[in-house]
Amino acid sequence: MNSTSTHFVPSRRMGIFEPIHQMSMWGDFKEDNREDTSPPMILEIEGKMDNQSEETSHGTVGPSSKYDQETSRRPDKVQRRLAQNREAARKSRLRKKAYVQQLESSKLKLIQLEQELDRARQQGLCAGGGLDASQIGYSETVNPGITAFEMKYGHWVEQQNIQISDLRNALQSNVGDMELSIFVKRGLKHYADLFEMKAAAARTDVFYLMSGMWKTSAERFFFWIGGFRPSELLKVLLPHLEPMSEHQHFEVCNLRQNCQQAEDALSQGMEKLHYIVAEAVGAGRLGEGNYLPQITAAIEKLEALADHLRQETLQQIARILEPPQAARGLLALGEYLQRLRALSSLWSSRPHEPI
Repeated sequence: MNSTSTHFVPSRRMGIFEPIHQMSMWGDFKEDNREDTSPPMILEIEGKMDNQSEETSHGTVGPSSKYDQETSRRPDKVQRRLAQNREAARKSRLRKKAYVQQLESSKLKLIQLEQELDRARQQGLCAGGGLDASQIGYSETVNPGITAFEMKYGHWVEQQNIQISDLRNALQSNVGDMELSIFVKRGLKHYADLFEMKAAAARTDVFYLMSGMWKTSAERFFFWIGGFRPSELLKVLLPHLEPMSEHQHFEVCNLRQNCQQAEDALSQGMEKLHYIVAEAVGAGRLGEGNYLPQITAAIEKLEALADHLRQETLQQIARILEPPQAARGLLALGEYLQRLRALSSLWSSRPHEPI
């Protein structure tokens, strides 16, 4: 892996830093990195006509008529059983689809209710502070794009918990490298789905996404440009990847160094954007010309580049490691995120001292 760096240069248009990509791992952040599935197995069926003709030539008596009747009835019985199984599977899928739709509808209503409560709480704070909600631009309508994202993200977390359990069982059962590779590809695809969801949510409300409101409080403590910092995560996961060869250690250290360089460049760009937005808000220039859309587009681009760095880091570490090591790393990552969510629950339910 070549040692590379990423720098930001001033843009004449906005006065912010624009990223110049010099790392092979960056590329187009919309590039589809999914791999094709393996070709189907080919089943070979050997005929028995030669054996029957050989038996006939040696004077062997052929099968009885009763045996012919039984064998002729077997295909019909198998076909009926297959048809029954298909019908049962179809009905099961319909029941599952109806159940999932009911859950999504209920969850959507719950999210809308929570947002209404938050809006009422915000209005109460504004009234108490002597400010009108309309003066701070508070929207009375619920953003349907953000509501859909929150619902999809909740489903993503549920699916991740299932994948973590399956991966843990696979590692404890000592399955082969081929099976573990399937789990690893499934896990990487799951994170890729999250990055696609975030990209859609950023187009709806990038400030909401960058604020981390869709994360728990403990996760927001480690928040960096809409997600986790790849270099810190590599440091946390490194003990779970042992034993590693000397070449693997070199590759992982090189990958972490590249991540830190890219993170520094993105952090500088984000700090510059913070200053520009704060200056614009202070001077009241947000409504001038095309100023606000330009800032929003710049923030979306930074968030997309940060997610691209996260996705590329996961894919690079999976290429460096063997399937058992990559599986342990994915399991450690999932458990790490689970513990952060659990920490948030413990923190919110802790006993409070009276004021």
